[in-house]
Amino acid sequence: MTMSPDLSQLSPDQLRHLAATLMAQVEEKDQALRHSEQVNQKLTYELALLKRHAFGKRSEQLNVLQISLLEEVVDADIAAIEAELEELATPATPPVTKQKPKRQPLPDNLPRVEIRHEPESEHCACGCQRRRIGEEISEKLDYTPGVFTVERHIRGKWVCDECETLTQAPMPAQVIDKGLPTSGLLAQVMIAKYADHQPLYRQAQIFARAGVEIPRSTLAEWVGICGVRLQPLIDALRETLLTEPILHADETPVPMLDPGKKKTHKAYLWAYATTPYAGLKTVIYDFAPGRGGQHARDFLGDWQGKLICDDYAGYKRSFANGVSEIGCMAHARRKFVDLHVAGKSQIAEQAIELIGQLYQVERDAQPLSAEERQRLRETRARPIADALHRWMLAHREKVPNGSATAKALDYSLKRWAALTRYLDDGGLPIDNNRVENLIRPWALGRSNWLFAGSLRSGQRAANIMSLIQTAKLNGHEPHAYLKDVLARLPTQKASQIHELLPQHWKPVD
Repeated sequence: MTMSPDLSQLSPDQLRHLAATLMAQVEEKDQALRHSEQVNQKLTYELALLKRHAFGKRSEQLNVLQISLLEEVVDADIAAIEAELEELATPATPPVTKQKPKRQPLPDNLPRVEIRHEPESEHCACGCQRRRIGEEISEKLDYTPGVFTVERHIRGKWVCDECETLTQAPMPAQVIDKGLPTSGLLAQVMIAKYADHQPLYRQAQIFARAGVEIPRSTLAEWVGICGVRLQPLIDALRETLLTEPILHADETPVPMLDPGKKKTHKAYLWAYATTPYAGLKTVIYDFAPGRGGQHARDFLGDWQGKLICDDYAGYKRSFANGVSEIGCMAHARRKFVDLHVAGKSQIAEQAIELIGQLYQVERDAQPLSAEERQRLRETRARPIADALHRWMLAHREKVPNGSATAKALDYSLKRWAALTRYLDDGGLPIDNNRVENLIRPWALGRSNWLFAGSLRSGQRAANIMSLIQTAKLNGHEPHAYLKDVLARLPTQKASQIHELLPQHWKPVD
């Protein structure tokens, strides 16, 4: 047992030394206590976040379902490559004769719709009357949601008895020439796969229950060919998007499989969209093998406008090249929400309240014109933003470095200029929520998609999803839009391709 020293026996110098030692020990204990409190706060915050977020799958083993999905994308890629080769073939190149398997007849119980194709005139070019001598019938499988029907294309044969000339109306051009599906069935397969998250093997099972056996490999070929045929439309859509002065941008990871290694790794789906206030309503998805900023620069090209995005470093070089950075207030708010959920922080609660006042101004400004919106922000939102900034600076002086509160405050303070640029332009939104909502369908269907290492399947999915989501943004039913576009695309001139874009599309009766 340690005995306390007899202070009466100590000299003045010894007393001063003892007092200094005790004060140093107290200060050391105070520092240790403050450090422990900071570490405890940080760990509590991180633990709360981990409990809040759902645990993702950790295994990268290739299971039976993944193998099935891989087979689908490989079949589709092969069909897409063959379709591209056909387009690149010169007229002088002799066609390659391929032996195709004999097609099974369509079930007799399916309802049939007869479509007759006859010459425009019953008189021959020589002036004589033609006589009908027979007909050819080909059947195509059509689909309207929930119902299979069969289109019977009946092409009458007409002959002129004088000059013995045989005349027959041509078949309308098809996306898949001499193929089984109509544009309606092709649209259904793509909508089910990319919008409703149904892999092709499930669709094959559904079709089989309806009495129509279509191999999964055949469905994959259709998807691959449609991806190639729709590429000019996607190019035109991207060209139109990049005429906008303001764009949203975001990215999300998606699984990509290296067939040789049989393991998945992260590829990324990038999304670029117009703002809620823009007259043009468009979103384009771009599939890339990684998250490097070069992918965004490749997509944007020479575009120099205002880009609304999070604080991801990949966009920084674009800002150095003339693109203006617009911050996302929702990301700033999210930091304080996480902090409040983790520890019921009063500072976080006050920050959420002040940011909520900025969002109330935006709700009031939503129906206004850009000029009226900017004036309302100047009179109501800017004073709130200035007060919020002063409040953050004052509280940052009080909280210790490294704490969760300091990190939440620092996120907003370091980005304050970008976060408040929306106040100067009525055409800018307050946050990046629009593109985050448009990228959500990918997150919902992520477990049902697997892309091969060639990137072809991922970009095909991105292209088709771009058309589906853009059709929705313009108030069109996606199946009706794709059905009509696929029907008109084979005869559409390159100079008229913009007429098929969702913002210009008018359905054909």
